[in-house]
Amino acid sequence: MSDVTPLDKVGEFGLIRRIQQTVQLHQPSTILGIGDDAAILAPTAGQEVVVSTDLLVEGVHFDLTFCPLKHLGYKAVAVNVSDVAAMNALPTQIVVALSVPSRFSVEAVEELYEGIRLACEAYNVDLVGGDTTGSRSGLTIGITALGTAEAGKAVRRSGAGPNDLLCVTGDLGGAYLGLQVLEREKQAWQADPETQPELSKYPYVLQRQLRPEARMDVVHELRDLGVVPTSMIDISDGLASEVLHLCAASGTGARVFTENLPIANPTLEVAEEFNLDPIMCMLNGGEDYELLFTVPLSAHDKIKNHPDITIIGHMVEKSEGANLITKAGQPVPLRAQGFNHFDH
Repeated sequence: MSDVTPLDKVGEFGLIRRIQQTVQLHQPSTILGIGDDAAILAPTAGQEVVVSTDLLVEGVHFDLTFCPLKHLGYKAVAVNVSDVAAMNALPTQIVVALSVPSRFSVEAVEELYEGIRLACEAYNVDLVGGDTTGSRSGLTIGITALGTAEAGKAVRRSGAGPNDLLCVTGDLGGAYLGLQVLEREKQAWQADPETQPELSKYPYVLQRQLRPEARMDVVHELRDLGVVPTSMIDISDGLASEVLHLCAASGTGARVFTENLPIANPTLEVAEEFNLDPIMCMLNGGEDYELLFTVPLSAHDKIKNHPDITIIGHMVEKSEGANLITKAGQPVPLRAQGFNHFDH
């Protein structure tokens, strides 16, 4: 095993210098990045700034037993970019705050930042600052993402109206089932540390859990199609929960059709293996980071053949409530049973 460098050997400023050497800036709105008391940004005239922050806490949001640090760094950026995407905005910069336990080496922190760097490259985002402190508990990552939207054009959760089509990108349930695989293999390893985890059979669901992608591609494609969503949210806590958020903000109800819910074959196979209802996995699994959005009925022809967008239902009057419509045509009230950050 190669030598590892304790964090106290390089200190905070030494660590920042090492990180700074790997950072490249691409956004014209970044005037000054890492190295001063604060970054300097200059948004383009006629643009509004969109800001979002997420905290990822060891033992609550991730488990380092099975989450590689590079993947964790990438995911931390992707989930923040996803929030910017959910406003129909373009991400431009991030700042990263880390609270790192002394058990981490300099190389481990650099591995985490390598994932952050790769995500910044993938989403054309500049890392412009942050903070690094010690931690007496686990690793905590705080990321603030900034983006821009044309003035007055950011999409909120509150703009949906009755008859708007309810759409989702990609497919659902994969991240939840990836977590089930990882948890099972962790338990097997804890029972017998000699056992090798069986992960090679599950590349798709593991990718969905460990390294999700923000759907910036669809944001760009909707612009190219001339489609402006009336409301939008990203799917972090489960589809059912997010549909209810849109309904609450917009003052509407919704009808979601089970037969329209998109699921990938590998996800379906793992659901069967774990004897889990695929519909439940799609509705309540969470962490898919797909986009859930509404569009006017008039946009139907523009999106109906898009390979990565599925129309899963439509919005209705608030008095009708939010319901899942079974294949038999029975309405079942939608319930949010997604991830609760305050569960013990």
